[in-house]
Amino acid sequence: METETKTQMATEQMTDMDLSEQIKKVTKESHIRAENTELMMSFQKAQVTLQQYKLLLCSLYEIYQALEEELDRNSNHPGVAPIYFPAELARLEAIEKDLEYFYGQDWREKIVVPAATKRYCHRLRQIGKENPEFLLAHAYTRYLGDLSGGQVLGRIAQKSMGLKSSEGLSFFAFPGVTSPNLFKQLYRSRMNSVELTEEERNGVLEEAVRAFEFNIQVFDGLQKMLSVTEDKLQNCSTHSKPVQMLQINGSLIKTTPILRMVLGLFVALATVSMGIYAF
Repeated sequence: METETKTQMATEQMTDMDLSEQIKKVTKESHIRAENTELMMSFQKAQVTLQQYKLLLCSLYEIYQALEEELDRNSNHPGVAPIYFPAELARLEAIEKDLEYFYGQDWREKIVVPAATKRYCHRLRQIGKENPEFLLAHAYTRYLGDLSGGQVLGRIAQKSMGLKSSEGLSFFAFPGVTSPNLFKQLYRSRMNSVELTEEERNGVLEEAVRAFEFNIQVFDGLQKMLSVTEDKLQNCSTHSKPVQMLQINGSLIKTTPILRMVLGLFVALATVSMGIYAF
């Protein structure tokens, strides 16, 4: 109800705007909140960790699988057809490639996502069946945001995680788009051409706000997962058995299996705005 009320108040003064401009206006507040989540701040500060990025990829896989399956299924719907660009924008194969790079060939068995990701996917499936034109809001929010920040965020992630090549960063690459700026102009033009009733347009605007809220919840959920993992490691370290002393080359070294595990994970942790929402 709160989302609907905010959207209704915002739309009363912009009836002459294009749909893309209306979406930008009604999502301004949510946009700022998304940029200031802990996960997105890590990207802005070039401090994103490998564990953060891997967990983010897991959620992006679930989200894009739901979004792209619903877009494919509704590709001939009048509210979807104008903005259906699978060759240029589809992300699922790129994410699968990245997940295989980080997790190995059995990556599907290792995917872990917060409850917020499941709720996001459920909403995408729901509107795909009941209100396909609402997919327009989610596609615009995700694709144009990812396209806007792709190259910049890719470089930030590569530097932050110490990756020596672009492997594992396929998500940020759009080989089918030669000029991001020109393509975004085309996309907005196509989106603005979609014929919607007043009720449908208001529904799309409400869905755009909802899309941002889902993303914020996903980002917060990912950070909670990371915090729980770090707390468990600290507890394991605190309650571990007394250490044994080994003498190597005249030096005493404390070592236990738990300590070795903690150190290994610490190194992994040490070794998507910004662009994700820069329309």
